[in-house]
Amino acid sequence: MEFSRLTAAMFERPGQSVAVEFAGRNYDWAWMSRVSAQLAAVLAERGVPADAPLGVVARNRPAFAAVLLALMAQGRSIVMIYALQSANAIAADIAKLDLAAVVADPEDWTEAPLNAAITAGTLGISATADAATPISAVAGTQVRGPHRGAPDEPGIELLSSGTTGAPKRLPLSYRLVEQAMVRDSIVPPGHGAEAAAKAPAYVFAPFGNIAGIYTMLPALAGGTSIVLAEKFTIASWHAYLLAHKPKATGLPPAGYTMLFDADIPVADLACLEVVHSGSSRLDEAMIRKFEAHYGVPVTVAYGATEFAGPVTSMTLELRREFGDSKLASVGRPCAGAALRVVDADSGAELATDEVGLLEVMAPRIGPQWIRTTDLARIDADGFLYILGRADGAIVRGGFKVLPDIVASALEGHPSVAEACVVPLDDARLGQIPVAAVELRTGAAPVSEEELRAFARDKLYAMQVPVRIMVVDALPRTPSLKVRLGEVAALFREG
Repeated sequence: MEFSRLTAAMFERPGQSVAVEFAGRNYDWAWMSRVSAQLAAVLAERGVPADAPLGVVARNRPAFAAVLLALMAQGRSIVMIYALQSANAIAADIAKLDLAAVVADPEDWTEAPLNAAITAGTLGISATADAATPISAVAGTQVRGPHRGAPDEPGIELLSSGTTGAPKRLPLSYRLVEQAMVRDSIVPPGHGAEAAAKAPAYVFAPFGNIAGIYTMLPALAGGTSIVLAEKFTIASWHAYLLAHKPKATGLPPAGYTMLFDADIPVADLACLEVVHSGSSRLDEAMIRKFEAHYGVPVTVAYGATEFAGPVTSMTLELRREFGDSKLASVGRPCAGAALRVVDADSGAELATDEVGLLEVMAPRIGPQWIRTTDLARIDADGFLYILGRADGAIVRGGFKVLPDIVASALEGHPSVAEACVVPLDDARLGQIPVAAVELRTGAAPVSEEELRAFARDKLYAMQVPVRIMVVDALPRTPSLKVRLGEVAALFREG
């Protein structure tokens, strides 16, 4: 089925059936269809060309689930604009993206974005949770072109996670989106009684990133509903478990510490058969602790927007076959992907267990090898181990220090919930490693010297951070990844 037809079919479902649950309220398919119809009407009335790409300042709110599906159903290309940035930054994006129209929440149509849209001749569209009129044109804005034309193939420009700087836009055609997020998904397309009886999917990752779309789209395509959260909180995740009793759900790496800090009863997770995790490093010790306490296996995956989704996974079947011997791995190739590890300089493929740069061939993208910035090794059984980012390695006086290895050592301390290691410039050594640590709730206070002494017992001398700062909370992206630039700024400012 053509992707636009597949998404259009969602709006043909029984109007009273629930599509989205948000903040204690249900939004049915009749309301979702109202959003779609009103959006199409505004675009037509205001003269937005049928093939013009549209910008979306996508917040995790029901109107944007409907808007994104509606644009996909119309075959329109989507350009994501990062919602959680300043009004001036949104205005700058509107000014430079050269779009005929931009959809945003009324909260985002403040003076600077509004003026940018007026100057650029970009139609502003407001999307809300209003029952009767969720879509309306923003007063004072109009289409005054010409604007950028349609891409060679319709699709969506998703945002990177923004851990190392401003999020970047990465284009994915709808052909790839359909293959990766629907055809390769564990949820088959359809909307029969069996699918509708499944627990809804909990969606907390931002719609602007691949993880948010990757969770929403397969669930809705498969006929189930979604429970939407603006951001992950352990309270909303816990409420979701109690209300819907899912057999499987996702939990971000930072969520495991939150779970233990909140002391969620073991019985409340009894419905779960598996917990999925991804997006960033999950410490092996935390997997062991979680599984020992809650009795629920954890599976992890590795992927990226550049691959149109996951390319490895640690399945339950692999866990049963290999036990805990591969807990540090992100699994074996999936979805037809091929992996290899190469020398950074020569490009020569390395032998089993040798460390180098990871290259991936993802059939969804094409037959070419895509070189990543991840340092990795592949063991004799074909399992992938991610050791850190090559472009994040700290070169201290000629020695390479991998931040993830240092962070893992610090996280072995009983008071430390999470650590982040970043480089600082140094006149003598070039770079030095420094670390910010977030303590567990209720943990005993710990000094910098105590943490450094703990690290010295676990690491080589050149790996030990020169400074360790204890912070109330590490700065994070909406998907709970740590913002590396903001951590480095703590030390520069200090």
